[in-house]
Amino acid sequence: MVIVGALTGLTVLAAGCAGGTTTANAANGSTGVDAIGAENEYANVLGQIGGRYVHVTAILDNPNTDPHTFEASPRVAQEVSAASLIVQNGVGYDTWISNMEAASANPKRKVIVVQHLLGLPDSTPNPHLWYDPKTMPAVAKAMASDLSALLPAHAAYFQANLKAFDRSLTPWLNAIAQFKAKYPGVRVATTEPVADYLLQAMGAVNLTPFTFQADIMSGHEPPPQDIALENGFFTQHKVRVFAYNQQVVSSLTTSIRDTALRAGVPVVGVYETMPTPGYNYQSWMRAEVNALQKAVASKISTQKL
Repeated sequence: MVIVGALTGLTVLAAGCAGGTTTANAANGSTGVDAIGAENEYANVLGQIGGRYVHVTAILDNPNTDPHTFEASPRVAQEVSAASLIVQNGVGYDTWISNMEAASANPKRKVIVVQHLLGLPDSTPNPHLWYDPKTMPAVAKAMASDLSALLPAHAAYFQANLKAFDRSLTPWLNAIAQFKAKYPGVRVATTEPVADYLLQAMGAVNLTPFTFQADIMSGHEPPPQDIALENGFFTQHKVRVFAYNQQVVSSLTTSIRDTALRAGVPVVGVYETMPTPGYNYQSWMRAEVNALQKAVASKISTQKL
């Protein structure tokens, strides 16, 4: 299914469904750039920077599916072939789009690989780069630069949108700083490293071993002793919140979540793909911080945004 919406200016919100696309249409009569965000959080920011001069397609846009098992369709291949600007995550998260780019070589096409932009090696263990508060400002800056190169007559417009985007991150960054100051070293547990970068920025200490998180992320069942250790964080009241990947669940992760709830540990749902409709990147990240704050301060669960 394909959902198409006109998204303009700095109020862009992404929407969509499994394997579908979300398109931001340039204003009537304007010269627009066809652009792709492999993940809808990147597409959303790309739409905010490009505004009325960019047609944005988001490929991964369904918060109810596992991005790690995504299989692109021939239609996606056509969209990739036609795009003048592509933004992708890298770190092995969206290799499928790199393969499509190679199959439809275009020397004029601009590609932003967030991993390379941040100078991260291929061995980076946690691919969920958009949860790091340092990531999206750098990505937005690169977007504005590439769009300015593609449409130099509108460079000032893109730079103005970039400044507005950077300002719009202030409430989120302030909320992170306030949490870190008020709850330094708060102990948490997770299923996967989805929000680990954000939790680190908030000063939280994740007791869940990364080997456990990596097993869940890759679809492998952790050893029994690791499962017992994870459940013990709740039954022994060693953590104050459980960050649960709401997007990719299994009988094991559901069982662990239920253990946390029975022990009175609040559960916060985190997502790999931006929940839609109703969110842009900024409001999504702010909502995750707010949910974590409510969990620690008042033991309130927010399992779904």
